[in-house]
Amino acid sequence: MNVLSVLIYVNLLCVGILAGLEIMAHYGLRGIDIGMDDRSQLQLRKRLVLNIRVLVPAFFVPTLVTAMVITALLGASAGLWLRIIGLLGLLVWILLRVVGTVPINSATVDWDLANPPKDWKAQIAHAERFHDIGVWAVVICFACFLASAAMMLAAR
Repeated sequence: MNVLSVLIYVNLLCVGILAGLEIMAHYGLRGIDIGMDDRSQLQLRKRLVLNIRVLVPAFFVPTLVTAMVITALLGASAGLWLRIIGLLGLLVWILLRVVGTVPINSATVDWDLANPPKDWKAQIAHAERFHDIGVWAVVICFACFLASAAMMLAAR
């Protein structure tokens, strides 16, 4: 097994886990706070954000690095357009996170549970709109890198 193959496997592992985290956070945990009082909802959200702050970068950074290296090393070989679309999906995901969800997540951690901002639910709802698109951007990234790897295997 050569270095490129290892990079492809690491990329698929990391982007797959990243997509799984996004799907779980978006679809698995959305609405879980129904029936909870405001303090409990905020407490749950704070705990989730603190966990996600560690998990997402742990898989995002290797995903980005391996995606760029693989795309550069493979050049115009089979699956180039899939790798480019995958990178674009990852860039969209980054942009949506930086603009839409990181600010609210950072603010949430600092909110006083006894006295949160009056519009905290509206702020979270606003951030969720970015998450609606972001989750699919990273899923598309995963699908594209997976398909690119399959095309390379088929070409061998």
